[in-house]
Amino acid sequence: MDHVRHEGCSISRRNFVSTSMAVAGGGLLVPTVLGTGMASPRKETLNVGLVGCGGRGTGAAVNALQASENARLVAMGDVFRDRLESSRSQLANYNERAVVEDSACFVGFDAIDGVLGTDIDIVILATPPGFRPDHFRRAIDSGRHVFMEKPVAVDPAGVRTVMEAGRKADQQNLKVVSGTQRRHEQCYLDAMDKVRAGAIGTPVAGRCYWNMGSLWKKDPQPEWTDMETQLRNWLYYTWLSGDHIVEQHIHNIDVINWAMGGHPSRCVGVGGRQARTEPVYGHIFDHFGIDYEYPDGQFMLSMCRQQEGCPGRVEELVHGTEGVLRTSSGRAQILGSNPWKFSGKNPNPYVQEHRDLHAAIEQGTQLNESQRVAESTMTAIMGRMACYTGQELTWDQALNADVDLVPQTLEFGPLETPAVAVPGRTTLG
Repeated sequence: MDHVRHEGCSISRRNFVSTSMAVAGGGLLVPTVLGTGMASPRKETLNVGLVGCGGRGTGAAVNALQASENARLVAMGDVFRDRLESSRSQLANYNERAVVEDSACFVGFDAIDGVLGTDIDIVILATPPGFRPDHFRRAIDSGRHVFMEKPVAVDPAGVRTVMEAGRKADQQNLKVVSGTQRRHEQCYLDAMDKVRAGAIGTPVAGRCYWNMGSLWKKDPQPEWTDMETQLRNWLYYTWLSGDHIVEQHIHNIDVINWAMGGHPSRCVGVGGRQARTEPVYGHIFDHFGIDYEYPDGQFMLSMCRQQEGCPGRVEELVHGTEGVLRTSSGRAQILGSNPWKFSGKNPNPYVQEHRDLHAAIEQGTQLNESQRVAESTMTAIMGRMACYTGQELTWDQALNADVDLVPQTLEFGPLETPAVAVPGRTTLG
């Protein structure tokens, strides 16, 4: 019997947040760790559910299976049936621990209800980021450990939701890992140990870059509604992706926040839409440049672009009083008074982040990355807001802004594309 369900349904965002998580036939199964403040016993298996079956969600499920022989994928959900079935087939062919029954597959905007209604220990949240805050809150309310892809929000309202749910996760002894894999990559870990030990002196400035060409797009089809077109091209709509400074450049911004020991206090920036102007690319910018200032006077220059025919650059530099740290995926080097170059083993960080999550669950150790990834997400959002409006913003202004970009009703039908932001005219709201 095919239990893939919920296609074509609509759901109020307000109800999506507040609706009871009970499902027919009984309430959710809650791990014994919920509310005890004690370590859970080691389990023979770690049952994993996947919400969001695109390329990154499918990849994250593979990484979870690679991380532990105890991991088993038992439930899947996505807004689109074709995405779920494609991912399901790929995963089942990859490993017998990823064969998911029809009764544990769910389709629609409320697919997360079905996944959280199964007997899972961990939920992977890998939908477009606009859905992440509500999904994270619901996952924590249901007592599940969480792996959530970055970024964790697209607007200040979402960041505040993640921060609140993250505090609740601590109270319930739930483990949370985010997809900022550099935090789990050995070359970065060793480099930050060097920085903390004074190898570059006092950090005073950072520079970070994610400059590249264009990414994929899907041409609209006659049968698609506006909502479906936006969902299938989610990169190009701020309510879904946060714009590429949030969706992608967060990795580099997070590294500079890591080195500086916290988030910036203010920023000003420039950006625009010059090379990628066709309607299929939504309304987002194709370049940003931000000047961030930290509370103690340090600063960060942040630059990202998605423009063809231009040089690529993806890396971070931390300037100190005695040297410079230079990092990128698989590479770390210090130049200056205390030269150093990473030369050790560098396990796949996409697997290591799941390995660290599984170990924390099995050993009962504390692990909750929600606050720091929320801060780095907000750093990127603040930069986007400064560029969209053309205004200088403080952290408190940005974080407390009354900005909630996600539509109040999630349904397939008409959905207007917002106008391209114009600095000096566009307001925060």
